[in-house]
Amino acid sequence: MMTTDYSLGILQYIPFFYVIWSDDLLSASEISVVEKSISDDTSLDPSEKKQLNHWLNRENPPKDQEIKSWKHTIASSGVKLVESDTYPLASLSKRLTQTRSDAITFNDHLKHIEINLGIQPNHYNHLFDVEVVHEKTSDLYDASVLDKILKGDHATVVDEFRQFLKHPSFTWDIRRNKEEFRSTILKQVALLGEKGYGAMAYPAKYGGTDNMPAYAAIFEHLMFVDGSLAVKFGVQFGLFGGSIQKLGTKKHHDQYLSDAGKTNLLGCFAMTETGHGSNVRGIKTTATYDTTTDSIIIHTPGKNDNKEYIGNALHSKIATVFAQLIVNGKNEGVHAILVPLRNEKHELLKGITIEDNGYKLGLNGVDNGKIWFDTISVPRENLLDKYGEITSDGQYFSSIKNPNKRFFTMLGTLVGGRICVARGALGGAKMALTIAVKYALNRRQFNDSIKIQEDLIMDYPTHQIRLTPAIASAYVYHVVLEEMMKRYSDDSQPDKRQIETQVAGLKSVITWFANDTIQECREACGGKGYLLENRIADLKGDVDIFTTFEGDNTVLLQLAAKGILSDFKAEFNSAGFTSVLKLLQSQLSDKLTAINPLYSNKVDAEHLYNPKFHKHAFNYRTRRLTYTLAMRIRGYIKKGVPSYQAFLKVQTHLLALGKAYSTELAYSIFSEFCATVQDETYRNLLEKVGTLHALQQIHLDARWYLEQGYLGSTKSKAIRQRVERLSTELRPHIEVLVDGFGIPEHCLTAPIAQ
Repeated sequence: MMTTDYSLGILQYIPFFYVIWSDDLLSASEISVVEKSISDDTSLDPSEKKQLNHWLNRENPPKDQEIKSWKHTIASSGVKLVESDTYPLASLSKRLTQTRSDAITFNDHLKHIEINLGIQPNHYNHLFDVEVVHEKTSDLYDASVLDKILKGDHATVVDEFRQFLKHPSFTWDIRRNKEEFRSTILKQVALLGEKGYGAMAYPAKYGGTDNMPAYAAIFEHLMFVDGSLAVKFGVQFGLFGGSIQKLGTKKHHDQYLSDAGKTNLLGCFAMTETGHGSNVRGIKTTATYDTTTDSIIIHTPGKNDNKEYIGNALHSKIATVFAQLIVNGKNEGVHAILVPLRNEKHELLKGITIEDNGYKLGLNGVDNGKIWFDTISVPRENLLDKYGEITSDGQYFSSIKNPNKRFFTMLGTLVGGRICVARGALGGAKMALTIAVKYALNRRQFNDSIKIQEDLIMDYPTHQIRLTPAIASAYVYHVVLEEMMKRYSDDSQPDKRQIETQVAGLKSVITWFANDTIQECREACGGKGYLLENRIADLKGDVDIFTTFEGDNTVLLQLAAKGILSDFKAEFNSAGFTSVLKLLQSQLSDKLTAINPLYSNKVDAEHLYNPKFHKHAFNYRTRRLTYTLAMRIRGYIKKGVPSYQAFLKVQTHLLALGKAYSTELAYSIFSEFCATVQDETYRNLLEKVGTLHALQQIHLDARWYLEQGYLGSTKSKAIRQRVERLSTELRPHIEVLVDGFGIPEHCLTAPIAQ
């Protein structure tokens, strides 16, 4: 049968029917998709619709000779397949019909079929005997527009900083001697301080612009230069300088802040101890007020009570030391005190012992060390006394009377550091994804014929599914962290407890995501990804630690979960817990009713792509886990189990709740952000990116949703297929998406990214 035997209406459907039957894609649940398109297609006459519907009969499929005739019709037409077309199969159909009539236009009904049937574009050049026009990427979108959307309010600062990073001092190189590496990083940090970037979050009086969100963006960009630079920058200006800014008062600001911002005064942040890593409240270093000398005595009482893993320890002249403040024999809890470490000749002061931590898995340009204090005396004024002071008559005073509230208020001021850590980890993931994608758009491997060009590895569904959902998540997490920093920096909201809960969960989820993504990128680049010159190896080592510094992720997720429970005013060790459960029941009952079987097996694309479904799924998981967690704790407490022990018994449940809450929060913020994007074209693209992220998260938690009956097996399978389909739909725009991260070209020094 020749091409002329088909009418124009039927001819445009031939490529689709060939793919459908040769790949056996036509499942019972998807026949309706094709039938609806045929029914709605006004370009078809009744006889054409009858013929096409006849070919849809699964009980009486087309004969093999008919299918071969379809292939011959396509192969003999002379049309070309362009793999970077937004809708390759629909575009091929248009070109096929245009061989008979120039008046044919693009058929949106065919596009509807292509979107909803989950057809993989790289099947086409194997199914059709046609010439393939290989193009790496589509020009439908402009990466600079995406970059501008992500930069938001601080585009000017970011653009200027990207230009500044062209300075020869920031050229990346392989450095394996830690002394030389540290020296290079120190010079880079000094240059950043000299140019005012370190002080950006400080008030104008002390050399800054009072712009913490822009500071966070700068921090992330430093990951594109070197992870060690980002961390050293964060320790000097964020932790050390930030502790003076947030915990100190005007006298401290006047004396230290400008010098810290310019790197005229190098400092470190001495909180963690060898024996008490995440348990800040349990640290053993003491700061005892001596009334006779009006001074504070800093002391390390035991061998493992030293400060551990302190960044900047070998270069610093002074440290912000966290210690148990003892005044008049009473322990007033953990406070921060400025303690000099070295003299002007950089010699250690008497009573100070510092040891190098040595080589690490990554970040070897950062001088981490251990510090011991042997009865070091500092003036009373060195106490950073915003939340607790020692008065001139030797008495302790704090406007926050509750010690617990005082402790958490003090730590809450440092939440900005956790946001920056998450931004840094995300920057590492973006860098790895960009390198991996650019490599995949050049590297070719395998084909079913030695006569034609091998396939780009980016065209394989397996490659798309390992990289594209991660790119989508990177977009979501970028927007979320921007919003978190904006909220944290809002001084009109002094109570940061909710933000602390939110950031604790997000920092955990995002840093774990970053590590998983970088590993996936390494594997996606094969042996090339293992070479140091291609940057991914260093990114792996550098970002790895982000899961445990500025708060161990497992501990932080429990903190987040407890914060969620505290929103319900839960007093787990009191009689008031019963009333809390009643409140929970009333709030959750409407959300936790048995899921309608029709809903749990609803698989049409319109439903699965609907943000209302995603939000409902995430909200259901958070609320269900909240309620069942509270019920478990209640059960233990009713049996007389102390609240601390009750929480130990439900630790894994706490982690699940912390993750669920963070997932819901991230998607909710991203959805709100998308609604603010003015350009409809780019709003639609970002919404599709958000849909992929959402469905991937539901897919990753499918076991739980299946156990709860929220998803049926059919719907769970459909979600997995939609993740694959969306990854394929975004394939033509994959390079635009990673270029939208805005990583400067001069930072993409990996040879495989060129």
